[in-house]
Amino acid sequence: MNAPPKASPKTFHVKSFGCQMNVYDGDRMAELMTAQGLTAADDQYQADLVILNTCHIREKATEKVYSDIGRLRKHGDNPMIAVAGCVAQAEGDEIIRRAKVDVVVGPQAYHNLPALVARASRGEAALDTDMPVDMKFGHLPARRRVPPSAFLTVQEGCDKFCTYCVVPYTRGAEVSRPFAAIVDEAKALVDAGAREITLLGQNVNAWEDEGRGLHDLIAALDRIAGLARIRYTTSHPNDMADGLITAHRDVAKLMPFLHLPVQSGSDRILKAMNRSHSRDGYLRLLDRVRSARPDIALSGDFIVGFPGETDADFDATLSLVDAVGYAQAYSFKYSPRPGTPAASMADQIAPELMDERLQRLQTALNRDQAAFNAATVGKTCAVLLERTGKLDRQLIGKSPWLQSVHLVGDHAIGDLVELEIVEAGPNSLTGRLVRTPAAVGA
Repeated sequence: MNAPPKASPKTFHVKSFGCQMNVYDGDRMAELMTAQGLTAADDQYQADLVILNTCHIREKATEKVYSDIGRLRKHGDNPMIAVAGCVAQAEGDEIIRRAKVDVVVGPQAYHNLPALVARASRGEAALDTDMPVDMKFGHLPARRRVPPSAFLTVQEGCDKFCTYCVVPYTRGAEVSRPFAAIVDEAKALVDAGAREITLLGQNVNAWEDEGRGLHDLIAALDRIAGLARIRYTTSHPNDMADGLITAHRDVAKLMPFLHLPVQSGSDRILKAMNRSHSRDGYLRLLDRVRSARPDIALSGDFIVGFPGETDADFDATLSLVDAVGYAQAYSFKYSPRPGTPAASMADQIAPELMDERLQRLQTALNRDQAAFNAATVGKTCAVLLERTGKLDRQLIGKSPWLQSVHLVGDHAIGDLVELEIVEAGPNSLTGRLVRTPAAVGA
């Protein structure tokens, strides 16, 4: 990948796609470049360096990267382009061949981004998709200023090898960050302005370090002064330990929300997916969680149209949705990913049938989300204000159940205010102030 030299960039723009971990990674890449003396640009077309932080979960993700590169070449002022993230990991050589970008860096190597940019400025090859044993986190700069709700990656990679998923190939095997390093970063986040921390991992509840589990880590964060709220995502049903379920009962700072993907309500499809849990086991697990925290909001992931899915299999998914009553959920059509076992399975489902099933599933999920939101009306709860709204003096925050709540008033970003929920829509709530920020404890 030898190319003509380019001037060293003075401005940069990071554009992240996909999951919350990509958002975290994008923020960290931005901090890396800021530490090198570069200035963040709001407009990607005005930046000297554009970092496309990519996701490879869905079909056509790679083509989307090429489209973005094409738009940058057409509308930008000949920027240096870096492709980062999971598409870079999976398609690195092909991206270089087809798009002739300046830098390609995988999700486990982005701490080397400044050095790669320097090499590209000299016209040298700048490709790094290694998965080193030495984790990247120790090479990243200290956090200085963060939003009221901040992400903190504690675990990466996956050993589950679901037959539809590329994560084990793009993020590698499950690796947990050390306990002390996580606690230190959490304290730094709070010092930098965070009042809520969401612990991230591909299988976050698989985190462990020297006999400690995720519930031990949550207990340690619970003792950090100034931290008001703790969340975690994404979990696997097989890693929901007893201690973590008990933490939902005992740790007041741990919010009553659990995202626990199931993917299908059919045992036959779950086996084909290599999910390693059953429908009944999943439902019994949710019963235990609800017993520990009766007001918990449940969220899930669903895939429709997995190879071989029959009408009966899909009906089993709909009946599971009816049984659970999700507060929110994510649903997708099956997307064959190159190199995964499911991509070569027989009985691939016709796209029009997947469309019809997805519409029916989303109708049921939207019904339950609207019902959960409506049941919140009349309750009082603490809301962490995170951003301004479109209206004058409007602020938007999150309820304990991860609902978007808006109110009008003279408050500040980062305030934790107690509101009465007075109105519910399908996707958000309206609140009325009950107590001032100073009266609501952290």
